[in-house]
Amino acid sequence: MPQNEYIEESIKRHGRRLDHEERMRKREARQVHKNSQFAQKVHGLRAKLHNKKRHAEKIQMKKTIKMHEEKNAKQKNEEAVPEGAVPAYLLDRDGQQRAKVLSNMVKQKRKEKAGKWDVPLPKVRGIAEDEMFKVLKTGKKNSKQWKRMVTKATFVGDGFTRKPPKYERFIRPMALRYKKAHVTHPELGATFHLPIIGVKKNPQSPLYTQLGVITKGCVIEVNVSELGLVTTGGKVIWGKYAQVTNNPENDGCINAVLLV
Repeated sequence: MPQNEYIEESIKRHGRRLDHEERMRKREARQVHKNSQFAQKVHGLRAKLHNKKRHAEKIQMKKTIKMHEEKNAKQKNEEAVPEGAVPAYLLDRDGQQRAKVLSNMVKQKRKEKAGKWDVPLPKVRGIAEDEMFKVLKTGKKNSKQWKRMVTKATFVGDGFTRKPPKYERFIRPMALRYKKAHVTHPELGATFHLPIIGVKKNPQSPLYTQLGVITKGCVIEVNVSELGLVTTGGKVIWGKYAQVTNNPENDGCINAVLLV
């Protein structure tokens, strides 16, 4: 564990206060009033920025609610039609039942789409290029400074071969390359040591995604075939996404939470 994470270490050792959940609930309830007071007081450019942010939040919230809604529709049930003559005005009413239109698979896809960005760590600290890369000086008089060495954990595929040193722009050290991650399943509450398939998205920069740099908050794809997860159609799930929750370059391992 990094030396500066005293609060997390204390929680792991001694736990939280007995009334922690109640305090958090009350703080969350008060936050609405605080936001309201701020919105009434703020003016000028800050008000414009605040309103723009709230507008975007409301749109996102409405979209999420709409995605999660399950609409009911009337479908005709042939078995429930009674025998014998039926009045004309009852023809369209009889033999109907309230049925959910969407199948389980479609509902599941909608929920996945609605919760597309619901990840364990929604916000991460930005990393500057000075921290990410170390400048390597080359040439007879160390005058050339176009090479960069990555100082964070990286992933490269099995078939990876380095370019010749003359043409290599980014150097990924062997000591910081990882092939496996400790992935926790949030519903099972169990952790598995799974091989990494690739880096799906690094929120810091598209360049870091391309280089396969793994930092806190990065979404990686892991091989979950040994867990025996199956789809509704009965097919075995091979790869799933997981978000990295620690700083691998400090801890020497990758800890992640499976996105289910």
